[in-house]
Amino acid sequence: MRPRIATLDFARGIAIFGILLLNISSFGLPKAAYLNPAYAGQPSGVDAWTWSVLDVLAQGKFLMMFAMLFGAGLHLLLPRGKAWIQSRLSLLLLCGLIHAVFFWDGDILLSYGLIGLVFWRLVREAKSNQTLFRTGVMLYLMGVAILLMLGLISKPDPGSFWNPGYAELQYEQFWRFKGGIEAINNRLDLLSSSLISVAVQYGWELGGAMLMGASLMRSGWLKGQFNVRHYLGVAAVLLPLSWIIQIPAVAIAWHTGWDYRWSGFYLQAPREIGALMQAMGYLALCYGCWPWLVKQRWALWMSQVGRMALTNYLLQTLICDFFFNTLHFYQHFNRLQLLALVPAVWLLNLTVTLCWLHYFRQGPMEWLWRQLTAKAAGEPANSGR
Repeated sequence: MRPRIATLDFARGIAIFGILLLNISSFGLPKAAYLNPAYAGQPSGVDAWTWSVLDVLAQGKFLMMFAMLFGAGLHLLLPRGKAWIQSRLSLLLLCGLIHAVFFWDGDILLSYGLIGLVFWRLVREAKSNQTLFRTGVMLYLMGVAILLMLGLISKPDPGSFWNPGYAELQYEQFWRFKGGIEAINNRLDLLSSSLISVAVQYGWELGGAMLMGASLMRSGWLKGQFNVRHYLGVAAVLLPLSWIIQIPAVAIAWHTGWDYRWSGFYLQAPREIGALMQAMGYLALCYGCWPWLVKQRWALWMSQVGRMALTNYLLQTLICDFFFNTLHFYQHFNRLQLLALVPAVWLLNLTVTLCWLHYFRQGPMEWLWRQLTAKAAGEPANSGR
């Protein structure tokens, strides 16, 4: 196995933990609440402020950060060859499909596997880092442009997707609690909508971020080969600039009462651009602070979490599904209260990670993924390549 890049694992751990800041609302609140705090009427001040702060600091940022790291991983896999890469991505897609249908409708693994299968050849064939990075930026901006076009052609009234009625909210709670075929059928409906979104718009952004991440790995940026001043300088530019772009958009969305067309499309576009800049800024901050972080025990623990990223992501689903659906705590908390639950899930992630890696070299899902990839690719699982 190739030597691990500790900083990369740390950033991956930060991304996995950061994703939960938004995902917790998908577990604990109706689907519509994820993007629309006014899904059930005028939100409370606490709920509106919590949504706004999360939108500026976390919404989309950790997903894009993880997408860039995923692209970096694709670059590192190139020496393994076509069979290994395609097998690995196909298995991730299958894992995501199982996760989305049987466990949680907010899955990202299927999208990552699907987009990875489409774009990994661009990583391999790119003539230079600059070409790869520019292509990634262009693809991402294409996704943003499509988002704006969708806003122009969308109906003013979004229906239950954005503003569900009482009956829809009650039914969503019913199938979440009941589980079984009822839940599977609803997750399949949500999955079909998600795949359409990926094919039409979101996949462009996801693929663009992956190519940018691959470029940053290829250049040595994500290997930590630039000096600390460079990384901190990038963070000092990108983070404030991203906030300058996003904060007015969030404020206007609040002013419009989270109108579907404005908040869901027109004002989402600058937030998508800011999310990419902020994701890269967060990565730069991780690398720029690494000489100090490497001396901190918690940072080394976070690197361990990153080593078990797939296991920890799926573990978050199991924990939250049990708590909110099996124990029926769904819709019992507002956004701020849900955030207060996040550290408890993080602690469970960390405990499982440290205990497991004390005895084993890989996480359980990482080990299984590698074994199945090797079988599918016709290679020994313990190949040193």
